[in-house]
Order: sequence, then structure tokens, then C-alpha cells
Amino acid sequence: MAGRIKDTDVAYVRDHSPIDDVVGDYVQLKGAGGGQKKGLCPFHDEKSPSFHVTPSKGYFHCFGCQVGGDVIAFIMKLEHLTFTETVERLADRIGYTLTYEAGSTTSGPSINRSRLVSANLAAATYYQEQLQLPEAQHGRDFLTKRGFDRDAAKNFGVGYAPDQWDSLFKFLKGKGFTEEELMLAGLVKEGTKGPIDRYRNRLIWPVKDISGDVVGFGARKLASDEVDQGPKYLNSPETPIYKKNQILYGLDMAKKEISKTRQVVIVEGYTDVMAAHLAGVTTAVATCGTAFGDEHIRIIRRLLMDADAFRGEVIFTFDGDAAGQKAALRAFEDDQKFVAQTFVAVEPNGMDPCELRQANGDLAVRELVARRVPLFEFAIKSVIAGYDIANPEGRVNALNQVAPLIGKIRDASLRPEYVRLLAGWLGMEVDIVSTAVKRSGSRTEAAQPSQINLTDPILVLEREVIKVKLQISDLASSWVDLEENAFSYPLYDSLRKLIDANDGFTTESLLEKCESDELKSLVTELTVEPIRTDGEVSDRYINSIIARLREVALSRSIAEIKSTLQRLNPVENQDQYQEIFGQLVAMEAARRVQKELALGEGE
Repeated sequence: MAGRIKDTDVAYVRDHSPIDDVVGDYVQLKGAGGGQKKGLCPFHDEKSPSFHVTPSKGYFHCFGCQVGGDVIAFIMKLEHLTFTETVERLADRIGYTLTYEAGSTTSGPSINRSRLVSANLAAATYYQEQLQLPEAQHGRDFLTKRGFDRDAAKNFGVGYAPDQWDSLFKFLKGKGFTEEELMLAGLVKEGTKGPIDRYRNRLIWPVKDISGDVVGFGARKLASDEVDQGPKYLNSPETPIYKKNQILYGLDMAKKEISKTRQVVIVEGYTDVMAAHLAGVTTAVATCGTAFGDEHIRIIRRLLMDADAFRGEVIFTFDGDAAGQKAALRAFEDDQKFVAQTFVAVEPNGMDPCELRQANGDLAVRELVARRVPLFEFAIKSVIAGYDIANPEGRVNALNQVAPLIGKIRDASLRPEYVRLLAGWLGMEVDIVSTAVKRSGSRTEAAQPSQINLTDPILVLEREVIKVKLQISDLASSWVDLEENAFSYPLYDSLRKLIDANDGFTTESLLEKCESDELKSLVTELTVEPIRTDGEVSDRYINSIIARLREVALSRSIAEIKSTLQRLNPVENQDQYQEIFGQLVAMEAARRVQKELALGEGE
């Protein structure tokens, strides 16, 4: 992807952003002993501080909600930013200028993102000023007709692109921007006689990323189709700072309310976002000239904290026509990628939020969202509407089409209820509908994994040994002697293997190699969790816990060997029996040695 920040720059920003200073901007930290600081977690409500920061390691971890990571991860999670946006935010904080690579390799021309953002910001200011001129009266009339006054236009940064070939180009050149920068930002394009403005005689909406930087524009033509054969809406092209599949218009304004209410409303256009916000639906966002896709889902999930519970709501607004029904079915497929509950809000007369507010006022927009129905209900009814269920053939055909949809409903507890509802909608027996759903391959729920008691003394010991290895690796020389079966908890065993595969590891290098978020969380957690000893961590303490863990592992192996011997006939399998018995004797001796070391009695 174009615009990748150089690795050396990322490392510089991370190293020069002390985690306790950055976290301290959001959390009141107090000393916790052992070189650690603690405070109330900013990621969940709590009364007693369980959020720990280890400045010497550069990591944080909350023992309440299990969120952890480095300074970049902290800002990403708290401000709902991407990795790139976070590094940019931290670079601004320390006054460091980043450089970017044009492409996914380390070669190629460098791109200065701050210059492109500055050019876009200057363009946005220019467009807003142009909207106030007499030449833009038809643009102001367009807004007024749709219920947007001067203050609304100002709050959303709406502007006007003059009906001239190169007015913006000349303005920005006068501000010191180069032709190359303006081309790269997508503000101008090549004409027959040189660079020309991309937008002419159009209303302009500045498009901002989640952190509030202007990264692109959306433009609505004002001339008739006879005068302007161009598209009704024209969006910025893909640039190093503008990726339309990663941008949601209005997200910079809506993000805090989305996180607070755990609700997001997906509308279709710029004016719909404006209308929704002005009507009091301040969680509304829209895509920018592209379908709602996987990247957008990932952004929304971050804002909703969409992880392991049905805690949030994603509400789509669709027209009631065929296109809207098709969009709903597409969204239903994406529903599987959310944990949040998904809904549809449809205006019966087919009006979008902007038209609805214009016709019936702010309350009508709020009521539209309040009347939302579950997405799968809307999708099912949309399919049924395509069949004549007044006759048996139509009912059966509709059932065959809808049955797989019920099988895809994520919450299995809802499926029986929708079987009953579908039977009523189709006028069929519940048993017939239930059989059809089962036949269609209704999804079975995965078996729930058995709960593991992490307070078990053996698991506490395993955890303590890994903590020592992560925090004081040079003291844990006995680590290499640990038996292969030393760690019984699968996650601890995975981390042990990761450590063994990365000689001379750092916390950062381990995190880069982690293949799951669960393993990443464990690394950061054990990096900052205090070691369970009073005062300094001594060699004797380390050797004793490692010896104790080896004793436990050897006991486990001894039990397996004894079980094997019990199944062998010492007369019929004499050689094999003697060989295994010899292994048992050796292991018993090794266990006694480790027991003595664990008690501090050995050499």
C-alpha cells in the first residue's frame, strides 16, 4: 500500500514517546512499586486501579479487561486510530517529521504526508471562502433547499469550487505547494495545457480521517446534465493519504458518540450525514463513493469495542426499493463479521434521511432510527416479497430461499423464534419450516471450551516462570533445561515455543511474531505483571521456581511411564520393560534433584 511509514521513523517515534508521559495525558498514574505505575483503566469502568504501566519496558496492561501493548497500541485503542494515524499523531506530539514510501517496498520516492494534509486543509479553507461569494449563490440555494443553513454548512466545512479551470491551482501554488504535491493529493489533474482543478462548479465536502485531518473531498455537481456531463458526485482519487475503503465520512465527528452509545448508523451520502447529525442522530457516517466493505467493518468494530458480547448496534438505512433490498442481503452476509447486533431502518416512502428531515423535521429522522428492525428480519421479508405466497408453489419456493438465511443467524437462540415467525409469514406449519431450515444446513454452535482455572497452583507456577523469562531473561539461564512438557496450559506452552524460536528476543519482536490477539495480550500482561516475590528478584528465587516447575514436569512424565509399565507384561516384553524401567529410575533421581533445588538445598 502506498504511503507506508519508514520502519526507522516508526522506531524513532516509539522510542521518543515515553509511555508513561503519553498515558499520563489520559490517565492519572501513581507509583505501584517495582518501577511500575498504575491508574484507573481508560478502556473499562473500574473503581480500583488495575491498569499498569512499565516505563522501562514501554508497555501497559490492564488486568481487568486484558487490554495491553506499547505506546502505539495505547493510542490506537483509545483514539480508535489506525497504526499509521497513530504514528502520525505521536510524531506531531514530539515535533518529528515523518517520511513515507511510495509503495510497499523500501525503495521509491518519499512522500511527506504532512504536506499533502496541509494542501488539503488549505484547499478546504479556500472552498469554504468561495461559498460566501456572489458566484456561489446557486450553491447556497442548493443547501437551503435541503434544510441546511449557513451555520450547518460552516460546521461541516461545506464549500464551493468556482466554475474556473485553475483557480485552486493558482491559489495553492501561491501558498508554496508544488505541482507534484497537488497532483499527488488529487486536488488537480493534467489538462491539455497544464494542470487544472479537479472540481469546478460543485459543492465541496471535506472528507476527514478519524483523527480529523482533511484527506480528500466529495463534490456534488450544480449544473444540469446538459451543461455538465460529469458524474453527479465526484470523489477524490486514491492518494497516499486517501483510501476510500478505509474512510467513513463523518467518523471524526461521530467517533466519541459511537464509542459512548455503542451504536453506529450507516447512511448513504454526505447530505444524509449532515441531516442525521442536525436531527440528533450523531452516530451517523457514510461511505465515500464505494460499498460498505471489510475495511469499514474493521473500523466500526474498533469503535464499538466489538469483541465478545452482543453489546453494540449497527443500523443500516436502505431505500425500500429493489436496490435497497439487494444492499440489505449483502449487508446480511457481512453481518457474520460483526459481534454487534445489526438492524435496518427503512422509510416506508423511500425517502433518505436528508429528504425525510426536509419533509417532516428532525423528529422524523430520530423516529426512523428508533423504528429499526433486525437486519435478518428485513432480509427475510425482502426475499419473501419476491414470491407470490398466495399459492402453494410460491410459498414453497420462498421457504427454500429463506431457510438458509435463518440458518445463518449468528445468535442460535433466535433461530427457533424466526422459524415460528417465518411459518406465520408464509402461512405454513412450524414443523415444515423447521425441517426445511435443518435440511438447509443450519449452523451448529461450536462446543464451549472447558474453563481453565488460572489460579491453580501449577498454572500460577508456570505463569511465574514465563514472567521471569520475559522480564529478566538474562537471569533465567535454567530455562533451556525445562522439559518439553513443562507447560500444561496451551497458551503458556505456545508462548514458551515462541520464546524458544526467537533467541535474543525483545518484547517488541515477540509481539510481531504472535499469531493471535490472545497471545499478544498474554505477552504484554506478563511483561508488566509484578513477579511474586518480596524485594529484589534473586537468582535463588528464579532457580527455585524453575526447579519446582521441572519437578512438576518430571512427575507428569513419571506418571505416564508408570502407566506404560502397568500395561506391559514383564515376562513377555522383558527387554522393553527393562528399558522403560531404567527411564523411570533415572527420572525419579532427576525429580529428587529438582525437589532439593526447589527447596534451596541443592547445588
